[in-house]
Amino acid sequence: MENKNTNFHSGFIAIVGRPNVGKSTFMNYVLGQKIAIMSNVPQTTRNKIQGIYTTEKEQIIFIDTPGIHKAHNKLGDYMVQASLSTLNEVDAVMFMISANEKRGAGDNFIIERLKQIKNPVYLVINKIDLINPNKLLEIMDDYKNALNWKEVIPISATQGNNVSELVDTLAAELPEGPKYYPEDQVTDHPERFIVAELIREKILMLTRQEVPHSVAVVIDSLKRQDKRKIHIQATIIVDRPTQKGIIIGHGGSMLKKIGSLARQDMEHLLGDQVYLELWVKVSEGWRDKQNLLQSYGYRKDN
Repeated sequence: MENKNTNFHSGFIAIVGRPNVGKSTFMNYVLGQKIAIMSNVPQTTRNKIQGIYTTEKEQIIFIDTPGIHKAHNKLGDYMVQASLSTLNEVDAVMFMISANEKRGAGDNFIIERLKQIKNPVYLVINKIDLINPNKLLEIMDDYKNALNWKEVIPISATQGNNVSELVDTLAAELPEGPKYYPEDQVTDHPERFIVAELIREKILMLTRQEVPHSVAVVIDSLKRQDKRKIHIQATIIVDRPTQKGIIIGHGGSMLKKIGSLARQDMEHLLGDQVYLELWVKVSEGWRDKQNLLQSYGYRKDN
């Protein structure tokens, strides 16, 4: 969708960083609504998620990548490759770190990869609300010579501190370009993807460490029954029968709770009444089976 204003600027910006540094929280804050799931469980984001921020003057397409980490199975390998492949396809990169975590091997691993790209890299220090302000200078000193940063910007994505300044800084460097998406569109992912992610978020939130990364959600059906009602049928895939028992809960109590919380988010997102049906299926070892990974939506080109 071309924009007639020749002064319009647009571009793609990747957000990379270790798992759980707040990439999804940042993007949801900027866009004003949830399109990426949030959890304190590392490696929550599995696919590249595009968030679209549009004003009268610019359009920034943020790509929230899965946290780069040491892979332990094919799913993990897919997630790391999805992150690294993004870096050469964008106008700039935000490398996000957590102010309350020391620089570690994971950060250094990412920095080494960032040295190989030509595009500008911004160092974004998130979660500054969780540290003593005096510590900020120490963190900046620690990273100062690690890379030739375009700029170093401290923020709090949960509280919004300095977020608008960061967005303005990014926008100022964007090239002139078209409006790639309509101004009211906030993500390039279809409804089915986000609906599945909302269900997965509730599972991670309610089951904690009991069912960590062995969960996938497949939307079997999403149909509008009339103008104001949507019928959604979804299957939750787990690794082991014990995990199926945890997700269903005593007398179906856990599954009911997952469904209820997910439905509330869906209704807020879709603006209509949602009727949600959930099933749980055991598929042992699915995270290491390429055909199953693809059928559950984890494709190399995502």
